[in-house]
Amino acid sequence: MVLDARDKEITLGDHVRYVDTGTIGEVIDTRTKEGIDWVKIEKTNLWYRSKLVELLDEKDLKNKSSDDGDDEIDIDSLKKQSLDFENMQMDSNVAEGGG
Repeated sequence: MVLDARDKEITLGDHVRYVDTGTIGEVIDTRTKEGIDWVKIEKTNLWYRSKLVELLDEKDLKNKSSDDGDDEIDIDSLKKQSLDFENMQMDSNVAEGGG
């Protein structure tokens, strides 16, 4: 039996939210390896520790689908923005206000 962060049983086809990033997806596989339970989420096709996801119920899914915006965090986009910022060259030859 695979349990979520709130000790609720997770089964195939359930929808879960990864608590660190808010990623929501359908559970397409589960496994236990070395005493640790894992769930695979369809949207990302990645494995998550079951204790780091929370089982969603119907009202959570309806609220998510009725949102106008997309609240999920795009990790790849954030990494690219971070790299772009790190690679930005600082220049002291910038326009200055008169005075």
